[in-house]
Amino acid sequence: MRLALLALLAKGPAHGYELGQALERLLGAAYPQPNVGQIYVTLSRLEKSGLIEGEQVSQHNRPNKKTYRLTAAGEEAALAWFEETSHEPRVRDEFFMKLALAHSTGLADRITLINKQRRQYLNAMRELSRLAAAEDPDNRVSQLLIEGAMLHLQADLDWLERCQEELE
Repeated sequence: MRLALLALLAKGPAHGYELGQALERLLGAAYPQPNVGQIYVTLSRLEKSGLIEGEQVSQHNRPNKKTYRLTAAGEEAALAWFEETSHEPRVRDEFFMKLALAHSTGLADRITLINKQRRQYLNAMRELSRLAAAEDPDNRVSQLLIEGAMLHLQADLDWLERCQEELE
């Protein structure tokens, strides 16, 4: 969240609500939206670390609002983030830990776990399909996000099939 907010502030000064709205417009309904409180807590931390600066802006007949802008250090951090590759292998998968422990502990049946997880993935795919149909077709970022999530789910379903073949 913190680096995404820095990247958004590279476009220009904004306040927390505007940043939340920008994320929502960009990513669409499929992406879990952070609550406004989380955004403001993150902005406060970014300000304390010197990556952004806040400024109180007075408004007529409304409470003041605080807008934020990137500092040079914040811009460097955002640029460095874009240079990094993402590396998140799923070797610490909670479901797999359950699957690995089920037989030896006697607390659960592995095939039952696989079938429950399969149903969960299929339900998630249906929900993503519903969101894709409801999403603005011109929002390519949101459509790509949904497509990527569905491809990951399909890979997970294929992996569950492999697990079931090995364990039966």
